[in-house]
Amino acid sequence: MKPSTPPPTEQPNPRTARLDRGSTRRILELMNREDARVPAAVRRVLPQIARAVDAIVAALGRGGRLFYVGAGASGRLGALDAAECPPTFQVSPSLVQAVLAGGRRAMVRSAEAAEDSAAAGARDLTRKGVRRGDVVVVLSASGSTPYALGALDFARRRGAFTVAVASNPRSPAAHRARVAICPDTGPEVIAGSTRLKAGTAQKLVLNMLSTATMVRLGHVYRNLMVNVHRGNRKLRRRGERVLELALGCSPREARRLIQRSGGNLKAALVMGRLGCSRAEAEGRLKRVAGHLHRALGER
Repeated sequence: MKPSTPPPTEQPNPRTARLDRGSTRRILELMNREDARVPAAVRRVLPQIARAVDAIVAALGRGGRLFYVGAGASGRLGALDAAECPPTFQVSPSLVQAVLAGGRRAMVRSAEAAEDSAAAGARDLTRKGVRRGDVVVVLSASGSTPYALGALDFARRRGAFTVAVASNPRSPAAHRARVAICPDTGPEVIAGSTRLKAGTAQKLVLNMLSTATMVRLGHVYRNLMVNVHRGNRKLRRRGERVLELALGCSPREARRLIQRSGGNLKAALVMGRLGCSRAEAEGRLKRVAGHLHRALGER
């Protein structure tokens, strides 16, 4: 009987066949050379990433939510991206949520058995109340993890928009999702260790999904974090620098504007640029759904 063909991420890499014979420098050179292939693989799937971002923007704009679902390293990458959205863009923690096989405990301790249950994937999304109008992004290097597939099938039945991020375009997840984002990262430095190139590709894709979405939703002005959560000294200083850069003002003036605006950086920027009151600045922002360039009359 002819042996089955493993997915690309499970196949041995001929370029690293003598990995265990190399010096430390040689091992690092081989890893770096393989890692350099990842950005090009992601670049080739930019059209699919753009489709996913447009769907997420539309869903969140109508009151929907974004869910990242995965097991193991894939799930932990999703949890990391979700956790970064509130402090970076000052959005509610409920807007972007991570669902990880094995729950929170699996963030710091592996729970391999949890990924084998498709029913668990569906159950965990049931608990989250996933519904039509939400977006569910499943993360699975092989595209065949039962937990991810169970969540994907449940999301489809509920009418949610589905996205699969995998390194195997011929996988079940890629075929079942509305949008399949499948950067071809090829065989890993160590066969099957998908926390390497496949994981790097997933991280790059997640960065793009969340960041581009938040830019489109008006949480960024030019390339400045105008919605940064000012929860500690570092972030408060970052907010002041945003105003200094956007307005060309002094640190003292930036602090004054932030105080007058009640800590609302967007309102502070409008007040500083247009010389208006807090109430007028907030009204302008409300009329344009928080998009600063529109509030300022810029094209």
